[in-house]
Amino acid sequence: MTSNDPALFESEASVVEPETSVAVGEIGPTGRPLPNLPEPTVPDPARAMRALIIAMCNQKGGVGKTTTTINLGAALAETGRKVLLVDFDPQGSLSVGLGVNPHLLETSIYNLLLMKGTDIHEVIRPTNVAGLDLLPANIDLSAAEVQLVSEVAREQTLTRVLAKVRGEYDIILIDCAPSLGLLTINALTAADKVMMPLECEFFALRGIALLTDTITKVQDRLNPDLQVLGIVGTMYDARTLHSREVLERVTEAFGDEVFHTVIRRTIKFPETTVAGEPITTYATNSPGAAQYRMLAKEVLAKCPGA
Repeated sequence: MTSNDPALFESEASVVEPETSVAVGEIGPTGRPLPNLPEPTVPDPARAMRALIIAMCNQKGGVGKTTTTINLGAALAETGRKVLLVDFDPQGSLSVGLGVNPHLLETSIYNLLLMKGTDIHEVIRPTNVAGLDLLPANIDLSAAEVQLVSEVAREQTLTRVLAKVRGEYDIILIDCAPSLGLLTINALTAADKVMMPLECEFFALRGIALLTDTITKVQDRLNPDLQVLGIVGTMYDARTLHSREVLERVTEAFGDEVFHTVIRRTIKFPETTVAGEPITTYATNSPGAAQYRMLAKEVLAKCPGA
């Protein structure tokens, strides 16, 4: 049985929560009334583009960063926006999740960070979703953490890479590595906003304080314009008291910084990884796809002009 065998994920079916329809104004999972969000408008094709850069960050692994990056990006692309997903994790999970074999990459974001003369347009590749592009990564990126240490202005390296295509996209999403090392600092320095996926589990909650401390240091020393876009609860199962308590505690602590949209556990997400496509195309009418479309609406409501 291979690691991509769908049978490996069958045990998760027991924790799938049936979707219940919740109307605007009703109390959502975070304990607050759900807002009436406007439908996203299609951007004017004649507009001057300058991408909003969002870093998807949490130093704890397995909290849904990559899943959220892929599916939020696909949901934003459905609204007519041009979206670039940046795989900034040496594990290459984002690339795998979009059907790319990291081991077969001739060039990746590593080459852009450390090798002069590499054209970013030759590294970016389209996905099967219209308006959604990928800047892939593989294990080579792990060497960058060490090699960048001796570089001048090492924290701004990713900023310089993305500056070359910032005028070609509406939104750039960076899938960060599960650490607070130099790669993540580069992502936070390049970003306008930071978004924190939070697994509805106690140990993930403990890590948020450390992450917010790092964000504050980056704001003070490297990127004073960096803003927290919000915390999104993931892997939520309302049938368990633990999930409900974690979501309640994070909402009490961070208030409106917590997105109203909560991503629930479902077997569909592991299946999409095997299929190499977002849930918005793999299971377009599923509750999971609806949740990411609602999250996209919240992101656009919080970021006018994106």
